[in-house]
Amino acid sequence: MAKEEATLTVSSPSGDRKMRISSPGRVLWPQLGLTKLDLARYIVDVGDAFLAANGDRPVTLQRFGGDVDGEQFFSKNPPRGAPDFVRSVSVVYPSGRSHPQLVIDEIAAAVWAVQMNTVVFHPWASRSGNPDNPDQLRIDLDPQPGTGFEDAIPAARELRSVLTEAGLEAFLKTSGNRGLHVYCPIEPSREFLEVRHAVIAAARELERRMPDKVTTAWWKEERGERIFVDFNQANRDRTIAGAYSPRALPGATVSCPVRWEELDHVTPKDFTIVTVPKRLQDTGDPWAGMHAKPGTIDVLLGWWERDLAAGLGELPFPPDFPKMPGEPMRVQPSRAKSQD
Repeated sequence: MAKEEATLTVSSPSGDRKMRISSPGRVLWPQLGLTKLDLARYIVDVGDAFLAANGDRPVTLQRFGGDVDGEQFFSKNPPRGAPDFVRSVSVVYPSGRSHPQLVIDEIAAAVWAVQMNTVVFHPWASRSGNPDNPDQLRIDLDPQPGTGFEDAIPAARELRSVLTEAGLEAFLKTSGNRGLHVYCPIEPSREFLEVRHAVIAAARELERRMPDKVTTAWWKEERGERIFVDFNQANRDRTIAGAYSPRALPGATVSCPVRWEELDHVTPKDFTIVTVPKRLQDTGDPWAGMHAKPGTIDVLLGWWERDLAAGLGELPFPPDFPKMPGEPMRVQPSRAKSQD
């Protein structure tokens, strides 16, 4: 019996490409009955905005053997059998090792990634030609238990004010789950560690202004019912779902750019692989032209140095990172007390 497959025609700089989708009827989102072919068509429909947000960047693929409730893995090396129009770039990981990662130069490459069972795309904050120096400052506002999306909204607005004072223009997107992601275009002249320090400086300033609502505490037991500013997403090889990337969640939600003035009138559930293509057609891309006027992190690094002088030092790194200079002990506070 012949295998089930479908073909999508995808435009490219080199002309139309015929992209094969095997098992097109495989259901990825069981609650909604959305399939692999639905996902591939979504990627084509949002192609220009998806490519503007995620193209020309090293990308990690979140791939699934079945539906989004099943087994998954993160693919950093490009999958085998890539077409000749799919390229990769060598990047350096925190361990010091180098490996190639996929780069999406045209939307057909993203469709091919869907064919390879990718659901979520995780682009780096840097470009393929300069992977060590981010051109985006990214801040993840992560609601903790007892808080939700509505609590992230005032935190995002105040963070925008903080970043404006630092000379940066802030852009916004939903995480696709409960949080918000704030991005600022920056000149790619600083390495990841410096950008992390800039993020920490902004996060600490936000925490000072909203101490009962926002926290920079790395250890969950210290966060309480507050919005956690996840500074560690600014590290090398730490990524979040890209703009217009689907999420592996029951509602097939999308991490969707929104305008600041929309914030009081939207919820993450509004943006799915079903609804976002029409939204783009009707209202355009809120992130269009994002990188036209990149800023610098000089002011934020000045705040970082100010806080260092005041006794506020480095914050913990993720557990898979090597021990970093100035980093505090990686011991959960309650365990540290029990060992005294």
